Amino acid sequence: MAALGALDSFLVSASTALCTPLAVFVQIQDWLGLVFSNSKSVHLKRKLFSYDEEFGILLQFDLSSDKEEFRISLLVRFLSGLQVVTFGSYLCGQCFRSVVRFQVLATGWAFAAYVRNREIRRMKNGFKAGNSFAFLCHDVNDLEHSSQIKLPRVTVVMPLKGFGEHNLQNWRSQITSLYGGPLEFLFVVESTEDPAYHAVCRLISTFEDRIDARIVVAGLSTTCSQKIHNQLVGVENMHKDSKYVLFLDDDVRLHPGTIGALTAEMEKNPKIFIQTGYPLDLPSGSLGSYCIYEYHMPCSIGFATGGRTFFLWGGCMMMHADDFRNNRYGVVSGLRDGGYSDDMTLAALAGDHKRLITSPPIAVFPHPLASDLSFSRYWNYLRKQTFVLESYISRVNWIMNRALFTTHFYLSWGFVMPYFMAMIHIAAALRVGFRNVDSRDVPATSVGLTLAASLAVSTVVELLSMWNLTKVEIQLCNILSPEEPPVSLESYNWALIFLAMLVDNFLYPISAVRSHFSQCIDWSGVWYHLKNGKISKIERNKGSGSKYSDLGGKHLYGKRGAPPKASFLCSLGRSLAQWRQPKKFDV
Repeated sequence: MAALGALDSFLVSASTALCTPLAVFVQIQDWLGLVFSNSKSVHLKRKLFSYDEEFGILLQFDLSSDKEEFRISLLVRFLSGLQVVTFGSYLCGQCFRSVVRFQVLATGWAFAAYVRNREIRRMKNGFKAGNSFAFLCHDVNDLEHSSQIKLPRVTVVMPLKGFGEHNLQNWRSQITSLYGGPLEFLFVVESTEDPAYHAVCRLISTFEDRIDARIVVAGLSTTCSQKIHNQLVGVENMHKDSKYVLFLDDDVRLHPGTIGALTAEMEKNPKIFIQTGYPLDLPSGSLGSYCIYEYHMPCSIGFATGGRTFFLWGGCMMMHADDFRNNRYGVVSGLRDGGYSDDMTLAALAGDHKRLITSPPIAVFPHPLASDLSFSRYWNYLRKQTFVLESYISRVNWIMNRALFTTHFYLSWGFVMPYFMAMIHIAAALRVGFRNVDSRDVPATSVGLTLAASLAVSTVVELLSMWNLTKVEIQLCNILSPEEPPVSLESYNWALIFLAMLVDNFLYPISAVRSHFSQCIDWSGVWYHLKNGKISKIERNKGSGSKYSDLGGKHLYGKRGAPPKASFLCSLGRSLAQWRQPKKFDV
């Protein structure tokens, strides 16, 4: 009984500390409330809880059960009480900020759904008006030959690394674009030993002379990441008359009218520096795939503006070709000289030179995740994402990255903490109910349950908003690619999505801290070391490097399409062993 009483005492005291009026004040005044609690908490506690002269609080309950009487006594001394209540104030403040964050996310996703849905309505109205090609262009007259021959030349550069289960379908969607102007495709690989090399050769051969596509062997990078090196080599080999260059990752599933829509926007507004888009993750069913989906969803708000944005995704970037030919704004030197992340570097340059980045509403792309995407591969991907905040090209860029680091760190654990607090409230209420204690004698349990209920309602609202945006984006993708098998929302497991929200927000700060102190990372079997925000050292060890990429599960070495030799148990063991040492990264 003694142990049981101690547990009840702990739960009641914890729940009480998390529900003090002082904590409610902190919910409104945020960090100012914490300062106030340190200086005024004694007076408030005396008034509200009738502390004795030694600043202690004694709660006693006489309970009877089968003629057995026992007493639950909780004594909180001033020193420990001050610490517990102050910490409780902090947690309650975190709860309030988490609820606010939920509402901000829900509102952002609702706005993003509105922007995407507006494009759906436009296309449906076009279909009703007789424009069967509304998924390609607003005005059917733009498909006339007289208009098509005026379209500028575009070069599509695709840096490749490895070969996976979705690559062929993604590449087919990219090279079968219905863009009517001159178009060339450059598949850039590190060497002919890359499994992607032979796969692309066979793909190009099936189209013979119907497309202008070729493979470029870039060689090894020495001053920047391999992906950036492949991109720059691709730019060097593009047609001399190309007006625009489009960078695509090999995991992007393009729509038939995407290149035409991006080019039309560039022609309409020459001030655009970069046009971008964002992926719609299609989880494979594993927790790791849902964590990646949940990680990308908040960022999707910044890409659904229908116009100007400050966000940039390296998987889809259309730029002026002359910007690279003339190294305008330092795009070539900024990427080549120690560049680690293409999108973060270019976004920093756009900010420094006040250049315009836009994201059209149709630029959302299905992104199927690997069917065998393990949790360890998700962790590796998260490590790569947090590591980009350690790279920078200027003092201002460094300050912005530190601000992003701190903000994301704070919000991530601020998201998880209220659920921990709600568990304490629920546990305390259950224990009090189990002991048949009058809830009026322990008012904190009622307040705690109210806070937990508010958190639950906010969580449901957030998930509904996320569900709505996902539904709208799936509908948009299905309309934009009518020849592809339709994507369905029914495959999404929302219980796993909720779990992924907790896991992802808990692990992000851990990954960010590790990236900050390590200053090195393994990306597709290559170790990159940073110094002053730039790559200072590159190490390659094919024997000990990763053999599969994170999201696509691509084979990075060996024969094309060769199945892994390891059994399921070996794969599981490898995943567990790699938990503390990330090894696999996409290009």
